[in-house]
Amino acid sequence: MRQIVSPLIPFPNIAWWQLVNGCDEVIFDHAEHFAKMTYRNRYYITGANGLIQLTVPLAHGRNQRTAMQDVRIDNKERWQVQHWRTIFSVYGRAPYFEHYAPVLEKLFNQKFDDLVTFNHATIQWLKKETGINFNETAASTFKQYESPVVDLRANFRPGTEKKSLPAEEAIYYQLFSERNGFYPNLSLLDMLFSEGPAVKTILAQHGNTIQQWY
Repeated sequence: MRQIVSPLIPFPNIAWWQLVNGCDEVIFDHAEHFAKMTYRNRYYITGANGLIQLTVPLAHGRNQRTAMQDVRIDNKERWQVQHWRTIFSVYGRAPYFEHYAPVLEKLFNQKFDDLVTFNHATIQWLKKETGINFNETAASTFKQYESPVVDLRANFRPGTEKKSLPAEEAIYYQLFSERNGFYPNLSLLDMLFSEGPAVKTILAQHGNTIQQWY
């Protein structure tokens, strides 16, 4: 039985989806402490001028030592409007954007008060739209896990997406790669808007390459 324990992160990146694709169970840890400078409240896309980081603002800032299940979103900032406008501006001409945009816009129009609920909603949306299925459970108390469980909580951090590769190394069509090169390991949104229903096939065909992005 292949199990993965993971933090809840918004619109997870390609490497995360390659890991969970075909996994028996994903254990989402609601009790771990929020860690700054990680994916727990941010995701990455690419635009005409290069990498774009989209961040969910947090009440009490990013330096809190609070269990993820208790982290609140700062909704005084119009972050959902800003995220959606950025996504629409960047991907408006992507091949499959019009197909997914109406439903995704509804997600951004919902109000979310806590980070766990928003992050989980983004994962559920991507699961539905890609057809990537896995069983999931929520852990409400923190614990350590032993091999063969794969634990992503400590080491799954931003890095590889911040440096573009030569365009010829692209494993899928990415907007602006002719100008900026190919950015690996962006949010799966980037691949979905360009490749649509081919996402699962691309993850399977390029698994060895994607594993290098962890």
